[in-house]
Amino acid sequence: MIKRNKEKKERSKAVKTFWLVVRRTLITLLVILLFLVGSVYALGLTLANGPSPSLRDMLVLSAKQASATKWLPGLFLDDDTINEIMANSEKVTVTEIDINDFKPKPPEGTDIGGGEEYDEWADYPEGVRLEFLQGSTYRAYLTVVKDPSRVFVGVCDNMGVAPQGMTIFKIAQKYDAHVVINAGGFPDNGSSPGNIPLGITYSQNQCVWDDGIRLTFIGIDENDRLIVKEGMTKKEAEELKIRDGVCFQNGNVLITNENGKVQLHYSEGNVGAAQRTAIGQRADGTMLLVVTDGRSAASIGASRNDIIDLLVSQGAVVAGMLDGGTSSLMYFDNYISRYHIDESALDQYQLQGIVNKYKAFIPPRTMPTYFVVAKDKGE
Repeated sequence: MIKRNKEKKERSKAVKTFWLVVRRTLITLLVILLFLVGSVYALGLTLANGPSPSLRDMLVLSAKQASATKWLPGLFLDDDTINEIMANSEKVTVTEIDINDFKPKPPEGTDIGGGEEYDEWADYPEGVRLEFLQGSTYRAYLTVVKDPSRVFVGVCDNMGVAPQGMTIFKIAQKYDAHVVINAGGFPDNGSSPGNIPLGITYSQNQCVWDDGIRLTFIGIDENDRLIVKEGMTKKEAEELKIRDGVCFQNGNVLITNENGKVQLHYSEGNVGAAQRTAIGQRADGTMLLVVTDGRSAASIGASRNDIIDLLVSQGAVVAGMLDGGTSSLMYFDNYISRYHIDESALDQYQLQGIVNKYKAFIPPRTMPTYFVVAKDKGE
């Protein structure tokens, strides 16, 4: 009897000790959490109201360009300040460059010798190649396509009717694609099913969507020329004989070419760093598809002007920005074996064909439209 009472008291004491430890641990974790939240908030206030307006503007624009963080600047700044930063980012300065300056340059260290003309396709008989580039704040992946007729817009099945769009993997499978990048915009609150595009959409000589919204249009005409224009209507698209095209938010014309002058549409206020997707074209018709990483220590992201400079360095005389953030994706068929990539350094999505480093808490998104590069007939 005495022994049972003693064991009972010991068990009771052990239970009390256990819950005391749990309570103290929870209190400690709560204090740490409150400290971290307070520190982050204090840091946000310091950055928002501190001595570096350029850093403040970059952080605000970066947050605004991601669906999941659009609300964040409102914790630290009033609406008037945020609206002023956004308005400044939309101010464009046009710089002109002579089109004769745009010629493909051999990669650094290339030995041409003997006065031979550089042939950038000598090692790429299939007419498509992938380049890995490094900017000051970003990593970029560039697909160069010799024949522009191979580039077209791929769309999800049953657009506007299906409960969701299609992943980049499904699109690649649907069109048996060599390369795929994300394309136009779509209504997005951070968890959009991606089954409906915005503006007008053309796919393989057919207008497959037109909601009447006038946005930046990025498309290709029947002569395989890239057309980038603000506020394109279906009537204008028909007059221009557009075969493929999509729309993105207003203000995303990057490079235009008029009367032999290449015009670069810089925005000194648009300094937000983010994952980006863009498409450009050289004077000889070569297509340039670019996607950048972002939201990581190794690659913070690229600004609008970064993308313009990158495309200019590659000879683009026309270019437009496509949807970015978590939408930014590039698929390249068998790129791991084609370019002898170390698989141990790749994540699960890269092992499936995505080239860039996808950064999100959800799997690659379903979207309505993509730019697709068809496989060579010999592949």
